[in-house]
Amino acid sequence: MYTVLLPVDMAESRATAQVETAIGLPNASEDVAVKLLHVFREADRAEEASPLQLRAGEHAYEQLEDAGVDVEAVTRYGDPAAGILEAADDYDADMILLGGRKRSPLGSVLFGSVSQEVTLDAERPVVVTGDREQQHLPSHRCGSCGEEYYTDDDLEIPSCRNCGGTKVERVGEESEESAPTA
Repeated sequence: MYTVLLPVDMAESRATAQVETAIGLPNASEDVAVKLLHVFREADRAEEASPLQLRAGEHAYEQLEDAGVDVEAVTRYGDPAAGILEAADDYDADMILLGGRKRSPLGSVLFGSVSQEVTLDAERPVVVTGDREQQHLPSHRCGSCGEEYYTDDDLEIPSCRNCGGTKVERVGEESEESAPTA
C-alpha cells in the first residue's frame, strides 16, 4: 500500500487540489492509503478534535471516500511543519501531499511557509498542489500592497497577511473613499 500524508488547513480550495492529486495517483482506489492530518496548535484541543471537524477536512474525507480511496483522519498538535514531519515519520508515508498558498516573495520571507519548511526538511517526496481558487479571480485584495486572497466564502479579512494593512477589500466592491459621489 502506498501511504500518502495529506495535511489540511482551513481552506477547502487547497484541500480540493490535494484530494484531486491523491485520487489521480495510479490505482488510487486499490493501492493508496491516505492519512488525512490536521495539526492543532494546542495539545488539549488536538486530543478531542479531528480534521473532520474542519470544513476542509470533512470535504476532503468525503471526496476520498467517494473515490474509493482508503482514508483515515489523524491529528497532531504543535508547530504545523514539525507535526507534519513527525506524522510522516510515524506513518512511514511514501509521500507528503501539501496544499500551498500563493504568497508574494516578501510575504514568504516575513511570515515563513509551512510548505517551504516541510519541503526542505522532509526525508521523503513532497508534492505541493497549490490552491484551486488561484485559477480564478481573487476574492479580496489589499489596497496597500496588492496581496490577493482566494476564499470560498463571504469572509471579512481585517488585516493583510503580507503588509499588515487594513485596506483588504472584496474585489469588485468599491470602498466609500473611491465610490463616486453625487
